[in-house]
Amino acid sequence: MSSETFPDAGPAHLYALPCGVDFAAGLVAGLRARFGDKGPEAMARVTVYLNTNRMRRRVRDIFDEGPPTLLPRLRLITDLALDPLGPELPLPVNGLRRRLELTQLVARLIEAQPDLAPRAALYDLSDSLASLMDEMQGEGVTPDDIAKLDVTDLSGHWARSLQFLNIVNVWFGPDAAPDREARQRMAVERLVDRWADAPPADPVIIAGSTGSRGATALLLDAVARQANGAVVLPGVDMDQPQEVWERLDEALAAEDHPQFRFRRILRMLDMEAADLRLWHDTPAPSEARNRLVSLSLRPAPVTDQWRDEGPGLGDLGPATEALTLLEAPSPRMEAETIALRMRAAIDEGKTVALVTPDRMLTRQVSAALDRWDLVADDSAGVPLPLTPPGRFLRLVAEIMGERPGPAAILSLLKHPLCHSGRDRGQHLLRTRELELWLRREGAAYPDDAVLRRWAEKTGARDPGRMGWADWLCAALDLVPNGADKPLSEHLACHLKLAECLASGPGAEGSGGLWDEAAGRAARQCCDGLAEQADAAGEMGTRDYRSLFLGVMRKVEVRNPDTGHPQVLIRGTLEARVQGADLTILASMNEGAWPEAPPADPWLNRKMRAQAGLLLPERRIGLSAHDYQQAVAVREVWITRSTRSSDSETVPSRWINRLTNLLEGLPDQGGRTALAEMRARGADWLARATALSVPQARVPSARRPSPRPPLSARPDKLSVTAIRTLIRDPYAIYASRVLRLHGLDPLTPNPDAALRGTVLHEVFERFLKEGIAPTDPGAKARLMEVTEEVLNDQCPWPTVRRLWIARIARISDWFLTTEAARQTLAAPRHFEIDGAARMEDLNFTLTAQADRIDEGPDGFRIYDYKTGAPPSVAQQKVFEKQLLLEAAMAERGGFEQKGARAGRVAGASYIGLAGKGTTVDAPLDEIPPDQVWAQLRALIARWQEPQRGYSARMAMMSDKDRSDYDHLSRFGEWDFSQPAEGEDVG
Repeated sequence: MSSETFPDAGPAHLYALPCGVDFAAGLVAGLRARFGDKGPEAMARVTVYLNTNRMRRRVRDIFDEGPPTLLPRLRLITDLALDPLGPELPLPVNGLRRRLELTQLVARLIEAQPDLAPRAALYDLSDSLASLMDEMQGEGVTPDDIAKLDVTDLSGHWARSLQFLNIVNVWFGPDAAPDREARQRMAVERLVDRWADAPPADPVIIAGSTGSRGATALLLDAVARQANGAVVLPGVDMDQPQEVWERLDEALAAEDHPQFRFRRILRMLDMEAADLRLWHDTPAPSEARNRLVSLSLRPAPVTDQWRDEGPGLGDLGPATEALTLLEAPSPRMEAETIALRMRAAIDEGKTVALVTPDRMLTRQVSAALDRWDLVADDSAGVPLPLTPPGRFLRLVAEIMGERPGPAAILSLLKHPLCHSGRDRGQHLLRTRELELWLRREGAAYPDDAVLRRWAEKTGARDPGRMGWADWLCAALDLVPNGADKPLSEHLACHLKLAECLASGPGAEGSGGLWDEAAGRAARQCCDGLAEQADAAGEMGTRDYRSLFLGVMRKVEVRNPDTGHPQVLIRGTLEARVQGADLTILASMNEGAWPEAPPADPWLNRKMRAQAGLLLPERRIGLSAHDYQQAVAVREVWITRSTRSSDSETVPSRWINRLTNLLEGLPDQGGRTALAEMRARGADWLARATALSVPQARVPSARRPSPRPPLSARPDKLSVTAIRTLIRDPYAIYASRVLRLHGLDPLTPNPDAALRGTVLHEVFERFLKEGIAPTDPGAKARLMEVTEEVLNDQCPWPTVRRLWIARIARISDWFLTTEAARQTLAAPRHFEIDGAARMEDLNFTLTAQADRIDEGPDGFRIYDYKTGAPPSVAQQKVFEKQLLLEAAMAERGGFEQKGARAGRVAGASYIGLAGKGTTVDAPLDEIPPDQVWAQLRALIARWQEPQRGYSARMAMMSDKDRSDYDHLSRFGEWDFSQPAEGEDVG
């Protein structure tokens, strides 16, 4: 077939541009060569269908560079789905609407048969089914084709899958509204039928597509057969022998080859590779490299071809002189090295493009570029959930249907978009003060009463605080419950709450929530969801949160005005679009490039082939073509990391082939070329490593032993702090001298401290009622008191039941031992505070005794322990709490609270762990007078100017941690190093 428009064509109008050629520039050059001298209107009559918006923009930019001409009509292939081709073809259904409808059907199926799938998989299953339906409609596969598949040995799995697949049957009927993929195929088929009767009078060209989808392949076939039609294929391997092309006919074995799709197009048009013509004579940047890469990518088996054809490549130096291979030890160093090379390219006046499917790596590179205040022009942009408006909307969604705790409330208050209407500085100050107060108060779920109590207590110095608290309470009142509602109501509640928090008290509007590119994208996303909300039916709050996040994940936000024009980040599909001076192919590891095929819950590989659907290897083949196209440009870096965060990595199969081929051709200089490629990469890696190493080495800290002046040393300590003074003096220095105290947890936890407080109150309240331990109703009353205290102070139902069970387990033991204790003395004082002073040393010892009983032979002091009580040996050296309390009692330390000075007859720990235990204090071996003398000697030593507060002096275990280990820089020193005293002011 030939025509005046395309006289150089073969049997069909199928053209190619070789690998490495700037496709957009070559396409424009060919258009100018064919239509530029036929009058100004000739170019305007041409319609060019392109595969991506970025390709369309690039083609237009190249036309704009001149010389001046009328532009052809530049359209996207996917725009055919929206062509008004007659009333008999309805417009496509919105994709989101179709997914919402599908979600309802899947939900009903799961509700009817809960064993089919968990409810948590609802939206994943819906998305997967929707994708399968799109693919079936694009490939022209009907549900009847699926039902006829051979399912031998798969009956159980297939029966389950078929129940889900039957859901989509309703959208394949003749009266069903088509989705975009279905209408694309219908539009292509209608266009083909129209051209059969009335061929296009003006030229129609499809450029840049590989025909990987069924509908696109039909369009390519139809256009290539028209007298005024032509197809221009990107990145065709012009060095591939005919016998290799013929080996690509078997899809199951060859679909992962980069040229497989072109072979299928050739067979569809009854052509061979020899019939292909060049669209333009633009040469490839390196024909020698194209031959090398082509040989490395031959379909298996390849080693015999390497041996036969490898010597024919000649000297491999020219083929690899513009190739660099970087093998970094970690993804971080890979990103650092890439960023350094991109920065250097700017100084060289080059345009550099990073091409990779690994979005984590691109974020690391973008972060590394911040060192030079560089922002890359990232074509993919940022996922909407990771932008400030997206994060804010996610935080708001997370509290819907829940009782928001302190962490959730403060996360919202601290977000940059909260209270963004006006006066944000005062808002942040109040947020900080509220956080400190909540940490002290320990409210598990701050409500209106808690917030207004805070405002009343601290409002004297800030008159606007009550209004601010009222605004926050009003916002929290907008938090919906978890009842099932229509999607539109969920969304309306969500946005009303978000806008209230974003605007601030007394401000109208929504603050800065919908500003900037990300805000506008978020607004458009929410508007689109609201428009289709009637298709979703009713759902619970948790289902709404999952749905909302899933919808946001499909939106990318890109600001075209912020990126540096010489620093580009592109996806692999766009490797054929850009024409950069330096191209960096990054993250060339298996699992990243190529990506592992996603799991298919519906059809296995063999069933897909039988049905005529796309095989999992399709993605690998497309990635292979992207690689072959990108590696052939002018200057190329190939980078990978030899380790990921947790294991060694495997090089990409294509890099393995290239390096193995070079290693196997020593006579052509292959090994030398490979060594030089690696040397160039190692040189830049060394530079990046040097840049990352601090210029001046910071010496390791010494084991501290600060010596503050005597006037600054503590003159009052509690009996529990004496243990700390002995074991870790540095903690006393940090807390009592520097007055540094750890913050209470933001969210109260059922930790040991709270458990101790609660259990102390249980036994104190029980004993104060005066019920005899031998009373038959004593145990029942003890458990009633336990329920009352825990219901009041423990807001965690599960923990509450565990603690109740714990007290029930030891209740008999406690009552039995309590009866014995009360025969010796009667309980008189609970949680009693005391103090004893050493006037000559100007020191006061304080204590809070859990319980002091009074008997005929003197006091008996008890301390409850929810964990294991200290042993007698430990009490003699370190754990002196009871011994010191006994010494204080004999010196009248508790007189002001009603316990006059007197003899201490005994002291014991009451252990409430396990089955219960009692450990006596060794008062017979270390009487109170001796304990007091030891304390005096200890305090006197700490008042010596040369004595320092050494860190971790006598910890019980090396694994014990102190609140001040970070301050003492523990880890830079160890226990083998002596503490070095240092005077501090």
